[in-house]
Amino acid sequence: MITLRHIEIFHAVYQTGSLSGAARLLGVSQPSVSKVLRHAESQLGLALFRVVKGRLVATDEAHRLFEEAAAVQERVATLYEAARNLRRADHGRLRVATIHSLGLRIVPRAIAVFAARYPQVSFDVRTFHTEGLAETLHSRTCDLSIGYDIARHPRLANVVLGSGELVVLFRRQDLPDPPPRIAVETLHHLRMVELINDGTIGGLLAWRMAHREDDRATIAAKTYFVAAALVEQGMGFAVMDEFTARACLTPAMDLRPLDDPMRFDVVASHLEDQPLSTVSRQFLDSVRKVLAEPRA
Repeated sequence: MITLRHIEIFHAVYQTGSLSGAARLLGVSQPSVSKVLRHAESQLGLALFRVVKGRLVATDEAHRLFEEAAAVQERVATLYEAARNLRRADHGRLRVATIHSLGLRIVPRAIAVFAARYPQVSFDVRTFHTEGLAETLHSRTCDLSIGYDIARHPRLANVVLGSGELVVLFRRQDLPDPPPRIAVETLHHLRMVELINDGTIGGLLAWRMAHREDDRATIAAKTYFVAAALVEQGMGFAVMDEFTARACLTPAMDLRPLDDPMRFDVVASHLEDQPLSTVSRQFLDSVRKVLAEPRA
């Protein structure tokens, strides 16, 4: 039977290319690495490495097995990190996962507001695409996630913090006399920088933009601030969340809301069986305050 120890040794030998290198990497003796590797080969019924001109060379079978072994090692590392986080009882440190657009200004601003009252609390902030947020909670690498989607995953609870609105971002020279609000129908005739998004914003936009008449080559971006940079370079107009648009404004750019407002919630998620700590609740209050601030 193949064990995690077999996989660990094989993974280390494959990465380092030698028994001695694997031994140094794992902090064990070279004979123990050699013994475990021979046992793994015996269990598999395969030769994983051969000695060629004094060097250890992986076999074709080893190359094929390495990707699976690497995936197992990654999951084991995630398990160990989750275990470490379960043992940690440090309430003076808050680990926050957020989407890129909220990481541009809203979350940093909320941290500044919070830190003015509670300077002793440390933060670990990480940004992800929407689909990566739930995993940070399940693996317990973060205490909170903040995004635009209600997390419809087992064991996760949600708290609505505020809301935002979709806006059109454009260069002033491309729309020199913009109206207070822009009709969606107007966008059907313009060159657009499209957003690759399967979440809330993607859902809001999908049916509204289904009848575009512009048949020029399109540019699509997964990340909102990349879309904003493309707008700045004259590659078209973009519809995006107001937070990214405001954070990316330059003197040459402007934004307008849509004439038929499309709003979305800003939502914090956490593990259902891990109630929000006092620090977490206080930080979320800071996020609410920032979201409620007047937006010029």
